[in-house]
Amino acid sequence: MAGVSGAGKTTLARSLGARLGIPYTELDALHHGPAWTPRPAFLDDVRTLVAQDAFVTEWQYTTARPLVLARAEVLVWLDLPTRVTMRQVVTRTVRRSVRREVLWNGNVEPPLWRTWYKAPDENIVRWAWSTRHQYRDLPAVVARDAPDVVVVRLRTRRESAQWLAGLPADAR
Repeated sequence: MAGVSGAGKTTLARSLGARLGIPYTELDALHHGPAWTPRPAFLDDVRTLVAQDAFVTEWQYTTARPLVLARAEVLVWLDLPTRVTMRQVVTRTVRRSVRREVLWNGNVEPPLWRTWYKAPDENIVRWAWSTRHQYRDLPAVVARDAPDVVVVRLRTRRESAQWLAGLPADAR
């Protein structure tokens, strides 16, 4: 599941896994250790993930992408308008910060006043804005690096819901 921060990758990937009866693994949970430190076992965990017969995950982390792409059959690209993704990432960040939601390995969003003063690569809202165009060349990159992988581009939440509803339900 590819897309900028706030596009809804995790939500759609979780729904896709449930719909197809395929295990879903959140890459953020594998990457972030306590105190937001990268876990040393991250890439080993990704290798274990992609060694499964079937898996659903997000297209994140430059170091993990080649491992995921080498085993992928389909890459779903959530290419939503910037106004939608920014609204979603701001809403999610505020909610997580105010509610002190526990994320991965005990991490929580910092208080909002601290969030805005962090460097862009440490502030998810600023990161989402600065990287909002990073997938423009995704189809060409996938065609070059993994020509057998099908790219499904979804541009709205409605398209995403229709695409998901059109897939076969878990036959297990």
